[in-house]
Amino acid sequence: MIYLNAHNGEGDYESFSRIKADPTSSDGKNVKIVYDGLLSKSGADQIFMRAGFGSRRNWQAVYDHPLHKTDRGWESPVLTMTNSQLNFCFKDSASNWDNNNGENWTYGL
Repeated sequence: MIYLNAHNGEGDYESFSRIKADPTSSDGKNVKIVYDGLLSKSGADQIFMRAGFGSRRNWQAVYDHPLHKTDRGWESPVLTMTNSQLNFCFKDSASNWDNNNGENWTYGL
């Protein structure tokens, strides 16, 4: 399990966040994202992960993935890396967003 850094809104990054990458293959190309962040803590009844591949500012193949509630948090389906970087953020069914203070999150190979 890899804990992904979260932007704290003050130009710094916290080393621990409630967003994790869980590689499901030895090469890391297949990965699940586990979310237990702000929307989860606010009682969201459904959470979606908007994800795309490519650079942080130029996402390709963007798709909203419904997440499934588990004992670890809200989990994405297994995603197969088609590029060296996966970019993502989260929203709930009421269109409240958690986008890491505008920085989103990334998982890279």
